[in-house]
Order: sequence, then structure tokens, then C-alpha cells
Amino acid sequence: MSNDAVIDQLNEILKHEWTGVAQYSQASFIIEGQWREVFAEKFQGDAKESFKHAQLIGDKIVSLGGVPVAQRNDIKQSRDLTEVLQNSLAFESKAVEMYEKALDLAEGNRPLVIFLEDILLEEQEGVEEYTKLLRDTQASEQEASQRSAG
Repeated sequence: MSNDAVIDQLNEILKHEWTGVAQYSQASFIIEGQWREVFAEKFQGDAKESFKHAQLIGDKIVSLGGVPVAQRNDIKQSRDLTEVLQNSLAFESKAVEMYEKALDLAEGNRPLVIFLEDILLEEQEGVEEYTKLLRDTQASEQEASQRSAG
């Protein structure tokens, strides 16, 4: 395992997590309408989770001998709740991809693998949660009842 390759990947992850802090915070600020009460709090929670992951990854980069980046990527923002949820699903899916790549690079370093797997699990839970939020259950139920009636 090359520490340089792992550090580079962890820095890419760190940029992604910093992006999450900003993107989820922004979503919590601008979400309006009847769902604001529910989703503003959810997005704030996701921003806090991204910050927690950024702290963990930044500390790990330093422990491996690297210097954590202080940049983030561009954020995606929208006032449309469905679009925000879709952006959030894409964000979480990208995080899963990035952590899986880091895991491949960390092979052979069991403590680092476990560290990354713990965060990966939280990211995968985010993918699953946004997938469920975007699922149109009412439409799915109507579709199923129409099939059984036909």
C-alpha cells in the first residue's frame, strides 16, 4: 500500500465531504414550502454528518503523513425539493464510490480498512435513505393495484 495514493484519495474524499457541508447547509437554508419543517432539519443533520466525516478524514490524512486539503467542489443547489433530493442521492452515491476506491488502496492495512468501512456504511445508509425518499410509494401502490385489477 502506498501512503501517497491513499492520502491523495483521502484528500479527494475530504473535498467531497467539505462540499457536503456546504451543499446540505445551503439546502437547509433555501428549502421552502410545506416540507421545510421536515427537510431543513434533515439537511442540517446531513451537513453535520459530512463535517464529522471531514474531521475523521482530515485527522487520518495527518496521521498518514499528509496535509488535508482546504478546498471543496462546486455545490449543486435548487429550490425544487425533488431536485435537491436527487442531488443528495447523487452526492451520497459518489461518496460510496470514493470510499470504495480508498478501501481498494488501503488493502493490507486492516485498521485503515475498518476505519473506511465504518464511514462507508454511513454513506451507504445515506444512499438508501435518499432512494426511499425519492420512491413514489403512492404511485407505486396505484400501479400495483391497476396491474392486479387488469
